[in-house]
Amino acid sequence: MMKISLKILSALLLCACFYKASASDTLRVMTYNIHHCNPPTKSKTGEIEVDAIAHVINSRHPDLVALQEVDVNTKRSGGIDQAAQLAAKTGMQVYFAKAIDHDGGEYGVAILSKLPLTGTQTIHLPETANPASEDRVVALAGITLRSGKKFIFACTHMDVSNAAVRDEQAGEINKIATAKAIPFLLAGDLNCVPESASYQLLLKKFTPSCTGCGFTIPVNNPNRVIDHIMWTNAPGFTVKSSSVVNEPYPSDHLPVIAEIVIK
Repeated sequence: MMKISLKILSALLLCACFYKASASDTLRVMTYNIHHCNPPTKSKTGEIEVDAIAHVINSRHPDLVALQEVDVNTKRSGGIDQAAQLAAKTGMQVYFAKAIDHDGGEYGVAILSKLPLTGTQTIHLPETANPASEDRVVALAGITLRSGKKFIFACTHMDVSNAAVRDEQAGEINKIATAKAIPFLLAGDLNCVPESASYQLLLKKFTPSCTGCGFTIPVNNPNRVIDHIMWTNAPGFTVKSSSVVNEPYPSDHLPVIAEIVIK
């Protein structure tokens, strides 16, 4: 009787371990330019709707989210910390990376995560091709899966107005990623379409989550994709699915979500 019980116990433990490893090695990753939580239809009034952004995120159950155009304590957003509020409303950890001072507060990108964030870092991207360009950053965070696998998650928002600056920034991101010994997962508003020189430069190091990706902007009748998820140093990463979320109200961008299996 004892032998049978031990066999059953061993089988249950084996099943539990297998389930845990399988579940923890599948990631749902979202990138979302949130337009400082100001719905485009309310741009003139400046109304802020953090709940609308949180609803989109919660409805898709991501493990990691890369956010762009995040306000922290700015006057235009009513002095609220959007990064902290979105973390509270989604039940996720947060790391905010300031790009610039703006309207009495700060403006930049943020990472939301259901997993602990370690070694967080903000790196400023170059703009020597046009020093007048708005400062841009890449936010980095170390992620350890429940299975013990480790990688870097990075969020960025590349320059919008100057192709030469975007080329510089893409090259710098390639250097940052190459310097890491572990997989490097990048998500963000790259402000470049797949045919652009900047995107093609990134492809020298990175594998995209999709080809022929769905369009992300404008939200009504979108005609191009500039929001991307990609990775490098990651031979064990494969895409289970990648799609654009059709939520046109909260922001001027549609979010992208990819389900990634990590072997």
